[in-house]
Amino acid sequence: MDAKVIRRQKIRYNIRKKISGTAQRPRLSVFRSNADTYVQLIDDENGATLASASTRDKDIQAQKMPKAALGTLVGKAIAAKATALGISTVVFDRGGYLYHGRIKAVAEGAREAGLQF
Repeated sequence: MDAKVIRRQKIRYNIRKKISGTAQRPRLSVFRSNADTYVQLIDDENGATLASASTRDKDIQAQKMPKAALGTLVGKAIAAKATALGISTVVFDRGGYLYHGRIKAVAEGAREAGLQF
């Protein structure tokens, strides 16, 4: 494996030791590939994904914008799905990535749409 990937895995494990999601306050997990950004609301007690959104969704994919701007749309989309489920607060899991760029855009988009974390 690549040294960067191993380093991110170690950071991820340390983050996961400290935070965990519940049904009332799920974990907002972010994954960033080279091309796309994916987010999930996860209830760790039951091991279930409550909702998900990504740049692969039809309405978001139709937008032609920079990746960071698409990250904001993904954040707003997951916040809308969370409000539909009656969830207002979440625990943010940056997945070992720096809180910068697309990860920060997702968080700010979710906050703008009404999620608290």
